[in-house]
Amino acid sequence: MLLLLNKPFGVLCQFTPEDGRATLASFVDVPGVYPAGRLDADSEGLVALTDDGRLQAKITDPRHSLEKTYWAQVEGVPDPAALEQLRRGVELRDGMTRPAGARLMEEPAMLWPRNPPIRVRKAIPTSWLEIRLREGRNRQVRRMTAAAGLPTLRLVRVAIGPWSLEGLAPGEWREADPALASSPRGSRLARR
Repeated sequence: MLLLLNKPFGVLCQFTPEDGRATLASFVDVPGVYPAGRLDADSEGLVALTDDGRLQAKITDPRHSLEKTYWAQVEGVPDPAALEQLRRGVELRDGMTRPAGARLMEEPAMLWPRNPPIRVRKAIPTSWLEIRLREGRNRQVRRMTAAAGLPTLRLVRVAIGPWSLEGLAPGEWREADPALASSPRGSRLARR
């Protein structure tokens, strides 16, 4: 079984209650499923949940090269050098990241308002980036953009391999076809 959830901002990516904070259990009442990978509480978007250990490994293990796509609203406007730095890989405390897809994009029209809204500073512009990764270190996108001089203000995961959050409002979930994990779309790096 594979479920796709649009995890709202502020929700812990776990089922076990902690300090009265909202968890996945607030949205998914299906026994036996667990997240295949995590999003921190400050991030929003697509979380895959499964009861299949092999599928969970295929989604999370970097050896399977399943691409994850994020939209990041960052402080500042990236120059070509900052984008190239993200594409080549960024040196973090835990080592060099793998090369990533990174491009400047328009603000996504399909994006819902965040509650609470991000802080806006009139003197500092913001930009949107699409970032595609094939690894999943803790808070990796946030650390990569910060290393490139572009602190992340809002982070939304929009796709995991062939699955996207299209059509899912925050807190909504649907069943998906787990066989798509073996499709070519799920295993090749798309160049844009």
